[in-house]
Amino acid sequence: MHVYLLVSAAEHLVAAAPAPDVLAVKTIPEVIDGLKGWIMGILTAVASLFLVIGGLRYMTAGGDPAQAEQAKGNFKAALGGYVLAVLSPVILQVLQGILGG
Repeated sequence: MHVYLLVSAAEHLVAAAPAPDVLAVKTIPEVIDGLKGWIMGILTAVASLFLVIGGLRYMTAGGDPAQAEQAKGNFKAALGGYVLAVLSPVILQVLQGILGG
């Protein structure tokens, strides 16, 4: 009788225990939507860094044409970064269409 009570009590505890949480698998559109903000933020931060470096180089060039050209290259890289940051939602939407999301 004692064994039956223990087994019965164990069965009730197992039946009453909540099911373990299973990590939900995200679909491709959900993943891409989550990436949009991160990608835009990272690209904007890197482009801003290039803009600041270019500005510092230009200010400290002191008439040196080589330094001024390097600064202009930094400005062009910053502009490219900002363009990519603005276009990243469009690029990710195309990628989502290709992947079938």
